[in-house]
Amino acid sequence: MSTVSNSPTETADAPVLFSQDGPVGRILLNRSKALNALDLVMVDMMLAQLKSWEQDPSVKVVIIEGMGEKAFCAGGDIRGLYDARKVDDEEMLDAFYRREYHLNHYIATYPKPYIALIDGITMGGGVGVSIHGRFRVVTERTLFAMPETGIGFFPDVGGGYFLPRCPGKIGMYLGLTGARIKAADCLYAGLATHGAESAKLDAIKNALASAAWDGDGFATAEDILNKHETPFGSAPLSEIRSEIDHCFAGDSVAAIFEALRNAASAFGTETLETLLGKSPTSLCVSFEQIRQGSDMSLAEVLNMEYRMSQRMVCKPDLFEGVRAVIVDKDHAPKWQHGDIGQVDPREVAEYFEKLPKDKELNL
Repeated sequence: MSTVSNSPTETADAPVLFSQDGPVGRILLNRSKALNALDLVMVDMMLAQLKSWEQDPSVKVVIIEGMGEKAFCAGGDIRGLYDARKVDDEEMLDAFYRREYHLNHYIATYPKPYIALIDGITMGGGVGVSIHGRFRVVTERTLFAMPETGIGFFPDVGGGYFLPRCPGKIGMYLGLTGARIKAADCLYAGLATHGAESAKLDAIKNALASAAWDGDGFATAEDILNKHETPFGSAPLSEIRSEIDHCFAGDSVAAIFEALRNAASAFGTETLETLLGKSPTSLCVSFEQIRQGSDMSLAEVLNMEYRMSQRMVCKPDLFEGVRAVIVDKDHAPKWQHGDIGQVDPREVAEYFEKLPKDKELNL
């Protein structure tokens, strides 16, 4: 194996490690103590290396994985963003989302097979660097979630694109509740393309490294993944699919709440209780994001989400949510609004308004 350095100073302590194993470019997220949480340095390193590999004819396929057995990538470095907001570091708040969303879009349009080995906790920013790849492999250790409404944010990194494209209303359910799902559900919802036991991942990597790449690279990658696939049985989501589709079909968050109240079931009671703990503003903004995103391209969604992010980082709920969940860990956020009835539709609409021309993402 030959190592491909991102910079002359890259060491084994770098937050992302890059190497090349024959035709395989390998990305290893290397912050296991932080559950491989994604920060701006990592985003920049990955974007630069992917661009380099795109131009390198010896690299036929790219694999991304996380260090350790706990997490692929548990999300963005929310604490870093909290600290930036605390000192009004607008440049940092702009740069992180701008460059992260550019990376998400670049992964989605990458001309070579991009395979994410989603082995372990995968949330938020970790979803962004995996789900937009052509191939997403889940294992028995996968725990997937978009939990942003619980910290006063919204399911970003393209959530407005991939969530409404899940079957039925599953995407709206996952986006609003932040529900955590495992491998079978990821496959059922279309969030993953393949399942494999974690013990088979080395075999997959070896097969990719030894494969003949003289034909259609995407077909070669898919054939290898198909040969190593593991069935994960029936999906728990399928058992509550009818209730999800019924209760989350409303034309507003208020309608969803009402449907859950009227469901007279354990699902209705538990889901309503979950939603009542989320930021009312985040719920209403996220609902509109997922609704609008169903008719948008990924680039259009990311442009929209960038506008939303720049409004959201200036609002009190994100700061308060991160304080309650990440900083003080009291899990008792005091949201700007007491309930969804206090959220003015005009307030929600402001999150989606265009930014000044020089501030737009412009994908």
